[in-house]
Amino acid sequence: MTGPLFRTRIKFCGMTRPGDVRLAGELGVDAVGFVFAERSRRRVAPAQAAAMRDALAPMVDAVALFMGNSADEVRKVVAIVRPSLLQFHGDEDEAFCGSFGLPYLKAVAMGADAALDPLALHAAHPTAAGFLLDAHVPGEAGGTGKTFDWSRVPRRMTKPFLVAGGLTPDNVFDAVRATHPWGVDVSGGVEAGVDQPGVKDGARMRRFVEEVRRADCE
Repeated sequence: MTGPLFRTRIKFCGMTRPGDVRLAGELGVDAVGFVFAERSRRRVAPAQAAAMRDALAPMVDAVALFMGNSADEVRKVVAIVRPSLLQFHGDEDEAFCGSFGLPYLKAVAMGADAALDPLALHAAHPTAAGFLLDAHVPGEAGGTGKTFDWSRVPRRMTKPFLVAGGLTPDNVFDAVRATHPWGVDVSGGVEAGVDQPGVKDGARMRRFVEEVRRADCE
């Protein structure tokens, strides 16, 4: 029996506990994210993230998420946490995002105002490793529990892209089948409850991964 021709990558974001990081690795997740955006309820200190990084399984990426952070703050996180990938959710331009010597993802707010132009996006961030298409709410760094209209994802993107925003074990199968993304990114959708930001639920984490893999095999 052969597996799927393409495997959707999975990122669990907003990690706050080493045990959740370990479980993510055991479940075969490709990356975990640590949030340093000031307004996020899942924000952690660099020392906390460094401790959680030690719980990473081999070949699982550590991603550092920023929104409106200063260059000094980003450099401090890079030095202490040693992430393999950066993720920017604010108004950061190409010069800023590309100045830290690490590959980066740029989040794109998928509002309903205008069609997404992949060529313009690429032109604005030519060195981005990829883009994260998010149901982005101004002032929030993900984990808002809101989805966007997946039909708005262009048929052809110039670079790998992840779909985020409001994904849960109940809808990620449909999201993958609708958008055929390089990866999916989830935070609140695998948590124990809305009143426990950053506290992941093991059963929901497992089912999320299972649903992505089921979509890959369809």
